[in-house]
Amino acid sequence: MVTFFEASLDTISVHHVGNQSQGEMYALSDAPLELKDDIIPNLLMQYFLKPFEKANEVYHLMHSSGDLGLNELHHFATMAFEDKEKFQEASEQIAKHLYKVSTHPNIKGGELYVVYFNQVQIEGNALDCIGIFKSENKETYLKVYPDKGGFAVDYEQDAININKLDKGVLIFNIEKENGYKVVVVDKTTGGQDAAVYWKDEFLQLQIRNDSFNRTSNTLGIYKNFVTQKLDDEFDMSKADKIDLLNRSMKYFKEKETFDLDEFSEEVISNPEAITSFKNFKNQCEEEFGTPIGDSFEISGNAVKKQARVYKSVLKLDKNFHIYIHGDNKLIEKGFDDDKAMNYYKVYFKEEA
Repeated sequence: MVTFFEASLDTISVHHVGNQSQGEMYALSDAPLELKDDIIPNLLMQYFLKPFEKANEVYHLMHSSGDLGLNELHHFATMAFEDKEKFQEASEQIAKHLYKVSTHPNIKGGELYVVYFNQVQIEGNALDCIGIFKSENKETYLKVYPDKGGFAVDYEQDAININKLDKGVLIFNIEKENGYKVVVVDKTTGGQDAAVYWKDEFLQLQIRNDSFNRTSNTLGIYKNFVTQKLDDEFDMSKADKIDLLNRSMKYFKEKETFDLDEFSEEVISNPEAITSFKNFKNQCEEEFGTPIGDSFEISGNAVKKQARVYKSVLKLDKNFHIYIHGDNKLIEKGFDDDKAMNYYKVYFKEEA
């Protein structure tokens, strides 16, 4: 979704942001960083942008009050987009804002990089964007180099691994009135309570309700319905549940658009279960404040992503795993009185 083969690094400012609950401070640079050769910018481009190549979810900046103007990142990004001369000032304000929300004791201090990029592509559009990145985890590196006809070994402590971006966000200069297009990387450290500060408190994000997210959310809701909710109302075997999951994945892979009534009839079939699923879907939409709708275009990328977590494996103690990919009528469950154990009978024509 995000590509950068035509992109360039325009300006970069580096600051340090500590954890105020630990008595740490922040340190601001006086001016943007001077990059004197082509090697460092190319390395930084790889470090900052490569992790976003696998990012599919697109967000918008928002504010809980509904007034987008109160979102600090929206204000500072707009400042930089509208007047490049104010980029350094905007980067300093971004660092101060991050320091303000860095109150959880498990949040690590680290360098904050605020970068202005040109020609980064998202969804086919080459756009300017502002990147904000934080490096929290440092590593030690060995350096081997020729010395006096042989070799010597040295090391570098507290260095940054350019293949491991901790936290980052790209804010694209498009759809300003909706909160811009925003893509995020967040390698969680310090526990879940510490992790929410990046997306929820620093950025204040709302996921965009496009075909990708509607597809992903519907498959996620259906999976939870099958694996959790059905047990409360129906007596179903695990094999039957796996069959329901397989049928839903087949529907999403073969159809171009989702229709709730069509999906319910083709996949669930049982009238009582259909009613239960529709109620469960409505409850989830209300709980998370994200209406999905009853029809939408299916996103192939979202289906591929969800397919990785859709389980078609029947685990039997520690002895057997049965992979169910097709007709659940070819597997029967029973109970052996002599052995006092459950069993499955599987029918097949050929052994591969």
